Amino acid sequence: MQPEKTSNKGGLQTTLDVLPFGSEEDMRANLKLSRKERKVLPQNVTSRNLYRDVVKIAGPALAEMLLSSLVRMVDQMMVGTIGLDAIAAVGLVLQPSFLMMSVIMALNTGTTAIIARARGAGENDKADAILRQSLVLCGLISVIVMIFGTFFAGAMVTFMAAGEISQSIIDQGTIYLQIQTVSFIIPSLSMTITAALRGTGNSKPAMIYNIVANLVNIVFNYLLINGIWIFPRWGVAGASAATVIGQTVGLAMAFSYVAKGKYFLRLKINLKNMFVFENNTIRGICNVGIPAMVEQLVMRVGVVIFTRTVAGLGDVSYATFNITLSIQSLSLMNGQAFGTSATSLVGQSIGKRRLDMADHYASSCRRVAQLISIFLAALFAIFAKEWLSLFLTNPLTPEAAAANAEVLKTGVTLMYMVAVIQPIQCSQFCVGGVLRGAGDTRVTALIILFTTVGLRTTFAWLMVDVLHWGLIGAWGAMIIDQAIRTLLFFARYNQGKWKTIKL
Repeated sequence: MQPEKTSNKGGLQTTLDVLPFGSEEDMRANLKLSRKERKVLPQNVTSRNLYRDVVKIAGPALAEMLLSSLVRMVDQMMVGTIGLDAIAAVGLVLQPSFLMMSVIMALNTGTTAIIARARGAGENDKADAILRQSLVLCGLISVIVMIFGTFFAGAMVTFMAAGEISQSIIDQGTIYLQIQTVSFIIPSLSMTITAALRGTGNSKPAMIYNIVANLVNIVFNYLLINGIWIFPRWGVAGASAATVIGQTVGLAMAFSYVAKGKYFLRLKINLKNMFVFENNTIRGICNVGIPAMVEQLVMRVGVVIFTRTVAGLGDVSYATFNITLSIQSLSLMNGQAFGTSATSLVGQSIGKRRLDMADHYASSCRRVAQLISIFLAALFAIFAKEWLSLFLTNPLTPEAAAANAEVLKTGVTLMYMVAVIQPIQCSQFCVGGVLRGAGDTRVTALIILFTTVGLRTTFAWLMVDVLHWGLIGAWGAMIIDQAIRTLLFFARYNQGKWKTIKL
């Protein structure tokens, strides 16, 4: 017998919607079950139901993230028409940008988790209030980050250069970053709406408006990087401006989706209560968001230190590193998409007091994501040279030809390492998504502190500066970080304490 669909204002329908609410007694009973007993499916629920629900959320999220990652790759390819210096300039900006965005990402983690619980409990009004307060809080934080980032853009890019990158590259990177920081509030608000929609399980609207934003980005890349028709030739700055134009279009569409009220959320603009915060809502966001903020900041600090170590290898090596990192970002989208599905479905299951469904959704997300990760690993390994060649232009000088040859020689080995890391990082994202959906962000922050700041930076220093293994050593340090982090995430998941967290 299949669960029947019911209609509500939640947009996407899942198997969970037609199951009865659980009780506190049911939740306590679930905690006492053995691992074997937890594998038994609830009555009237099949594996097909579970996989369908997982893919309904992860599919649009994966399409959106893959396209976003592809657009970043296209950015680098189009910037690469100027030369490897331009690729290195954009690469210097990535980690400072991610570091600033990590504050908003952390807020969004809390927003997704508590909206997912509200969705599971059928509390529309509460979800609306969470969205409104999250957007206001996001806007206030964005203004602070915008001011800081704009004034210190040059210092951040110079720091990332580690004294080994030419001044012309630093100058290009500074202009790129300043354009991003001045408009910081635009992608921040869009990300908050996306996080809220994903909490309700509705990832399709976010896919649509982000696809449009990315297409607009590509069009203006073409027009502004090399100066087509009436548009100026802005080079690296043109690529940054094109990104902002695309993000602005995406934000306008995002607001239109949550204004309709079709996807369990309805944003009502009311100047009287816009800045009125409810203690319980803010407490719930902070309980999840602050540890997640620490997690993100710690991770980004570790990555910044790691990236500076790589930047010390010189312009060509740094360009090679950024090319392979850009390709690897495609695979990150797989784990992140299914991690998003796990966050939404686990959060909704806990909100409905159905820990049994939380267990099954968590397992289903991991299985599907693992299959895709194995496929991606094969693509990266078999077509390693072809992937790298996408970023290289026809050399016009002997020096450029030698640089391209060096990129291909080292890059192919790095691509094999990218392939090896696929199943590891995929599992980590899925389990991390489960923990975040339950609001268990404190321990994950400590794990990331230990692995990213402790292990990755230490092994990068050992393998690059002491053993002189170059980029191979740098990527080896990343694999060690990912492997140990995944093991620790699984250990936390198996403890089951995530099922008892109150928000």
